[in-house]
Amino acid sequence: MNKKLAAALSGGAVLVVALSGCTSSGDKGPDPKLVAWAKKVCDAVPAQDAKIRSANASIAAIATNSNLPPKSAQKTYAQAFQDLADGYKGLADALGDAGAPPGIDDGAKRQQDAAKNLAGLSASYVDLKKKVDGLDTKNQGKFAKGLKDIAATQAQDVGKQSSSGTEALKRLEQGDVKAAMAEQPSCKIRGASASAQPTAG
Repeated sequence: MNKKLAAALSGGAVLVVALSGCTSSGDKGPDPKLVAWAKKVCDAVPAQDAKIRSANASIAAIATNSNLPPKSAQKTYAQAFQDLADGYKGLADALGDAGAPPGIDDGAKRQQDAAKNLAGLSASYVDLKKKVDGLDTKNQGKFAKGLKDIAATQAQDVGKQSSSGTEALKRLEQGDVKAAMAEQPSCKIRGASASAQPTAG
């Protein structure tokens, strides 16, 4: 019953892969100041990524369980959406705290766009949590219809936010920024695990 919702809502997971699937390029190493900036951003990724992956796993797990009582489903969805909101807000905050990548043309705009998109995605999940919290759990049919309506409307918004967030992160991660991030163990580890587990989330 909830597979559509799960499929639509786990799209946000792509963002973390975009943020951390870095590979090094170029012979000359990036500016040390830029490397320090990348470390600030990358060090925040694993903890937030764990939250996001775990939340997506919860959504996927209950989507296949049609016998779950509405109250339990509501609780699981609400917690997952809260975790997703927290995860993306954490990434947005990390980018915001790091500031503009030093020595990069247009770096401030690229950094602000990426942070703004991540914060927007976080807000979408806060909104989803509120809507799920408001569903009628006394009646299985009403609850199922409510979830379907949420999937139809909200999932589209989350999908749009996720796409624009991915684009903003790709723009931020071009050239020297990508090379600087590639030197960070916290980015490298995630990049490797993302490619090793294409079905995760």
